[in-house]
Amino acid sequence: MNPVNQFIEIAPDSPTWTSIVPQDKADKRTIASIEYELLAAHPYCYTLDELQFAVNAMRNQISEDELQAQRRALWDAFFSKPHACMRASPLTKKYGWGVHYDEQGKIALYAVESNEYQRFVNDKKMQKYFAMRSKR
Repeated sequence: MNPVNQFIEIAPDSPTWTSIVPQDKADKRTIASIEYELLAAHPYCYTLDELQFAVNAMRNQISEDELQAQRRALWDAFFSKPHACMRASPLTKKYGWGVHYDEQGKIALYAVESNEYQRFVNDKKMQKYFAMRSKR
C-alpha cells in the first residue's frame, strides 16, 4: 500500500543539514542516485511501488523491451518480497532530502534547506514522520 498525504523529514541523525545530490559509485549506480534522478526529473509522477520497481529495473539494467514484454511477471516477482519505505531511503537518511506523498500517493523531493520543506514541517494537518536513524 502506498502512503498518502505524508511528509518524511530527514533523519534526526542525518550527517547533513543541506541537501546533497547523491553520486554513483565507480562500478555501479546507487539506489540513492537513481531515486534522486527519477524524483528530481519527475516530481509527483511515481508512487512508492512505481519508484521502487523503476529503481530495480534501472539497477538491474532491464531493457525497455523486456519491461514491455514481461512487466506483470517482473512486477509480481519484485513485489513477492517486502521492500522498505522512503523512511529507509538514503535520500532521507543521509542526503538531506524530505519526501512528500500527495493525496494520490505520488512522491516529490524537497531539500531540507528549502522553504517548501519548512512549510511541510510546520503544516499541522500533514502527517509527518522522521526518516529512520542510521544508528540505534
